[in-house]
Amino acid sequence: MTFADKLREARKLRKLSQDELAKLTGVSRRSVIAWENSEVVPRARTMKEIAEALQVSLDYLKHDEITDPLHGAATKEYIDEARERYGEKAAQELDFLLERQRVFFAGGEISQDAKDAFFEAVVKAYMACKDEAKRKSNL
Repeated sequence: MTFADKLREARKLRKLSQDELAKLTGVSRRSVIAWENSEVVPRARTMKEIAEALQVSLDYLKHDEITDPLHGAATKEYIDEARERYGEKAAQELDFLLERQRVFFAGGEISQDAKDAFFEAVVKAYMACKDEAKRKSNL
């Protein structure tokens, strides 16, 4: 599924017109039309704004092989917190770490509550390590 297909589908699922999406992302309606017609691909910053406006993950929009619009939704809050506290590199590290954990649990019979608890513990451990590293570097 291409970016253009995903954009069009997600926009319609959110019941947004091209004009409304344009306003939410700070671009012209013509830009939205060009994206949906596969004429151009938006810049990275605009792509993030599109993902937020459509309530989908950036990975979903960027990678043709990811077809689930909810991909990454469960970990978005954690990754956003890492980005806010430590920057983009930390957000990417945590995303990679959590993705490896999703692969580890794939197909298993562990309850969603247990998986969520595990993810939360991994995030807390990651944040504690980052805080400690930051504290030591400030000494």
